[in-house]
Formats: sequence, structure tokens, C-alpha cells
Amino acid sequence: MTRRLWLHTLWLLCACALLAYLAMTRGALQISGEQIWQILLGQGASNVKLIVLEWRLPRVLMALLIGAALGISGAVFQSLLRNPLGSPDILGFNTGAYSGVLVALVLFNQSVTAMTGAALIGGIATAALVYLFAWRNGVETFRLIIVGISVRALLMALNSWLIISASLESALSAGLWSAGSLNGITWAKTPPVIAVLLLALLLMALLARRMRLLEMGDDTACALGVPVERSRMWLMLIGVVLTAASTALVGPISFVALLAPQIARRLGGGVKGALPLAALCGALLLIAADFAAQHLFLPYQLPVGVITVILGGLYLIALLVREARRQ
Repeated sequence: MTRRLWLHTLWLLCACALLAYLAMTRGALQISGEQIWQILLGQGASNVKLIVLEWRLPRVLMALLIGAALGISGAVFQSLLRNPLGSPDILGFNTGAYSGVLVALVLFNQSVTAMTGAALIGGIATAALVYLFAWRNGVETFRLIIVGISVRALLMALNSWLIISASLESALSAGLWSAGSLNGITWAKTPPVIAVLLLALLLMALLARRMRLLEMGDDTACALGVPVERSRMWLMLIGVVLTAASTALVGPISFVALLAPQIARRLGGGVKGALPLAALCGALLLIAADFAAQHLFLPYQLPVGVITVILGGLYLIALLVREARRQ
């Protein structure tokens, strides 16, 4: 990594740590840093331990982990498709994962573990369907994006039908989930998602070099000994798994996968494939959005997905304005 990458990585780590500290200390019950330190050492009042260790800590850690996973997933697709719009939420993969969750929740009333598996099946099936419809003696990026948007629209209609066909309790849970929310995260809900995300991130680390070589073009990568098609399929599969597992726990959080890699690319001076920066940008975006959702609109708490949609909308407006000025 260059000095610039190291510097921005350090700044992002500090920003994530600061927001994590604020999320742990701010709330209906104000907790000092000294109290948190005592709790980590096994001391402190039992009610404060409950709030810190069982409520706030899993929420903060999952916000960081899921944000990093979405950032890396977006970086993978934008790199492979060579298009800034090639993110899993635009292509509909998180919508497909959400469809799998809805089927498990509404039709079969399954557990979190089963919903994680259903989300993976839904996301992978959606990716396969988009890839199949976009194939014409190869996959052209623009066609893949258009097909992804079309499939996403169809899945959104299916999801709406599933919600209105469900019982009132299931419909309320599904409706909240559809916005993307970190509310109610506990340790009991996280093990299957954490296991899938960590495995996918490990595989991504092993394939990161291949992704960097693929960015140089298929011919160059092939000349350097990279099995191009197999590597591309594995990378896309890992990107889908990262998105689907995140969706299984917190719902389809939009625009983090779209924004984080582009911010990382600008921070890295245009360096492609800066996965650590993309992961840190995703983590910072999600934990910042969750902190804003909890504290900016008191006494109400918004789903974090509402904040990320606002950020994504503002980004797309700014992008359109910049493109209009260039013409």
C-alpha cells in the first residue's frame, strides 16, 4: 500500500473507532468511557452490563461487520463489471436475498439460521437468473445492469405480494425488515451470519490478487496465469454471499455497496481494488447512518436503511449535476 492509502486507512479506522465509542456511550442511559472499561474488565452494575454487552455492543459490531461486507461486495461488482453502478443493490441481489428471507419468514415462520440459508439461496438464485438472461455469447456490462434492474422490479412486486398475504405480525416484521434495520440485534441472532460473513471475507482475501489482475483486462490476466472465467464466477459468488448474509440479519440496506467503493477509490487516488479502504468506508457509512438514525430524530428512531437511502439519493443527484455541467 502507498503512503496515501496507509494515511486514509488510519483516518478511517479512527473515525470508525470514534463512532463506535459514541454509539456505546450515547442513548437513553448515558454511559461514560470509564464505565465501559470497567464492564470490559468484568466489573460494573448489572443493568449497565446488560445495556452495554447485550444491546449496544452487538449492534455496533454488526454495523461495522455488515458495513465492511457491503463495501467489499460493492467493490467486487464494480471492479468486475467496470461500472460504478454495478453494485448488488442496483442489480437486485439484495432484493433477491430479501425475497428468500420473506419466504422463510412469511410462509414457513423459520428461525434466523433458516432465514440466513434462505437469503443465500435467494441471492444466489437471483444472481444466476440475471446472469442467464444477460448472457449473449458473453456478458456485456450495460445489458447485465438493465437485466438486474428489471429482475429487481419483479422481485419487489413479489415481495409486496408476500407481505400483504402474510399475517399481521409477520407483515409488520417484514415491513420493518424491508427498510433495513439494526434494531433488536442480539448475540443470539448473529452466529450464523457472522460465520458466513467471516468465511466469505476469508475467501475474498485469498482471491483479492486475482481481482486486481482481472482489472487489467482478461487477456492480461490470462497471460499472467489467472483462470479468468472461474475466478470471475467465484468473485461474483462471494459478493452475492456477502450481500445475502447481511440482508438475512438486517434487511436490504441500500446504497452502502454503491457508495463505499467509490469513496474508497477517491481516497486511494483512483487505485482500483483497494478492498481494505472499501471495507472501512462501508463500515463507517453504516455505523454513521445508524448513529444518525438513533439520535437525529428523537424521540423517534428510524431504520438505518432510511438514512442510507437519503445518502444514496443525494449522491446520485450530485452525480447527475456533475455530469450535466460537463456537457
